[in-house]
Amino acid sequence: MGVALSITAFPVLARILAELKLLTTTVGQIAMSAAAVNDVAAWILLALAIALSGKDSSPLVSLWVFLCGSCFVILCIFVAPPIFKWMARRCPEGEPVNEIYVCGTLVAVLAAGFVTDSIGIHALFGAFVLGVLVPKEGPFAGALVEKVEDLVSGLFLPLYFVSSGLKTNVATIQGAQSWGLLVLVIFTACFGKIVGTVVVSMLYKVPFKEAVTLGFLMNTKGLVELIVLNIGRDRGVLNDQTFAIMVLMALFTTFMTTPLVISVYKPAQMATSQYKNRTIKRKDTSSQLRILTCFQSTRNVPTLINLMEASRGIGKREGLRVYAMHLMELSERSSAILMVHKARKNGMPFWNKWQDSDPNQIVVAFEAFQHLSQVSIRPTTAISAMSSMHEDICSSAEKKRVAMIILPFHKHQRLDGHLETTRADLRHVNRRVLEHAPCSVGILVDRGLGGTSHVSASNVEYTVAVFFFGGNDDREALSYGARMAEHPGINLNVVQFTTDHKVAGETVRLDINDQDRPEARSEDEEFLAEVKEKVSNDSSIKFEEKMIKDAQETIDVIRSYSRCNLFLVGRMPEGQLVAAFNRRRECPELGPVGNLLISPDFSTTASVLVVQQYRSQLPLESLNSLKEHDTTEGEYDSQ
Repeated sequence: MGVALSITAFPVLARILAELKLLTTTVGQIAMSAAAVNDVAAWILLALAIALSGKDSSPLVSLWVFLCGSCFVILCIFVAPPIFKWMARRCPEGEPVNEIYVCGTLVAVLAAGFVTDSIGIHALFGAFVLGVLVPKEGPFAGALVEKVEDLVSGLFLPLYFVSSGLKTNVATIQGAQSWGLLVLVIFTACFGKIVGTVVVSMLYKVPFKEAVTLGFLMNTKGLVELIVLNIGRDRGVLNDQTFAIMVLMALFTTFMTTPLVISVYKPAQMATSQYKNRTIKRKDTSSQLRILTCFQSTRNVPTLINLMEASRGIGKREGLRVYAMHLMELSERSSAILMVHKARKNGMPFWNKWQDSDPNQIVVAFEAFQHLSQVSIRPTTAISAMSSMHEDICSSAEKKRVAMIILPFHKHQRLDGHLETTRADLRHVNRRVLEHAPCSVGILVDRGLGGTSHVSASNVEYTVAVFFFGGNDDREALSYGARMAEHPGINLNVVQFTTDHKVAGETVRLDINDQDRPEARSEDEEFLAEVKEKVSNDSSIKFEEKMIKDAQETIDVIRSYSRCNLFLVGRMPEGQLVAAFNRRRECPELGPVGNLLISPDFSTTASVLVVQQYRSQLPLESLNSLKEHDTTEGEYDSQ
């Protein structure tokens, strides 16, 4: 009874934390660490309980079972890890894992179960001990999970729950005494776990709300609880009524976890903070720039690293801090233990003197870049369903006080140069981040900036083009370009488009009343005056003013810059000429100029960064363009 009441279900807790977006928070990490220790302790106590509850009343038999079980565990600890490490070393990254290693591991698991069953402890204990010793990272662990998880989670586990349900006879709970016993058991279970956790947490200076949340989380029951109860019933320790009461207690305590945690702990609200530098454009250009870069696969990493190298500006300032966020989809078959390992080093520095180097090639790439440059890089992970991934990105940006979020475009470049959809649901993520972001946002269309590897500072030689029509987004794009131009290997071409007022054309008259707002024009003029002042002192910035008659001439000018390495454009530029681009667009989240630069008719190898400046309330036109995305995407995806 003591073991059954004190258990915390590790896999169930991992799933609850992931779905509540708490897996990468401090509370989530404390809960997972405590649950892991609790799980191991529960299995040890269970083995001890089984040894003591044998049908033979002789204490010598119990002692013999306990000693044999201890010898088995010690033998496994010394023998199994070297063998598993040897197997893991023979399974290099990127190559298929030899089936014989997987079969050998499964045979060892069955053998361990047979040994513990022969000793007199349950067969599950042997399998658990071996499972603890299997490596949790690398291709070997991934292959093992892939082979086993679907069969176990999809077939064996449901069958085990069905068998437990069939053994549970609720009809045995009759009369006031039985129902009173059920209430008492539930109260004892909740009181022991919640109050115990809260008291210990408060002693270690954990805030009260977080302490209560930890208490609710630690009260989660699951599979191990049912295993304990089934063993107790099979051994005759628990009768049918007690078994039914304990199963109902386990269900009640688990069901109450999620609603109680949601009502008590709201990390999104608690993390809300006010900070000044929410944009690249700022008065104090010497302050530290913080950027959150998001990526889903290794394909985007080289371009992101080269973009960060270009963004670091001059060395003497406080510098650039980059949070590299790996977007991981929370699928139905995510393994609990692997989710925890993905979140383990979230937000910590890459270097760690006391740990072996991480085999993950993404981490190695960012680690190498950090050592070679003056950029501080912190890895972070978002484990979430794609439908709510934007919440993780926005809340992380708020907590880390970043000035810009850089998102990957939902298409990648094929060998023939055309863009192909990588993940359609990434488009929804980008749109929602644009709508709800607490800072400026950039969408990066990756065409291989600097090639497929990191370009060192001394070898950087990029030409960046900024097209300036006017408006907040264009000013933000130009501010980012000016920051890049501080890098000795980057030349910045700023092209300002102005309208020839002598020409009276249909495209010029489209939106003339709205665009001639004096305040908007004066802000643009002041900002451009600052940039032009910088041009006189900086030979790497080239400023050009183009007098344009119509939209076609604008496109011709833009096309003349197709040989540059990176285009920096505003998402929703303002001005009379832009109205001519406002036809039906394939990707409204990129805006009119961004769509032109990714169209099949526009031949270029340059990457494109489309920038939206942070404003507390986005203009109606900008919001409507994001809504337009929903109405057009079905048509374009089918094409």
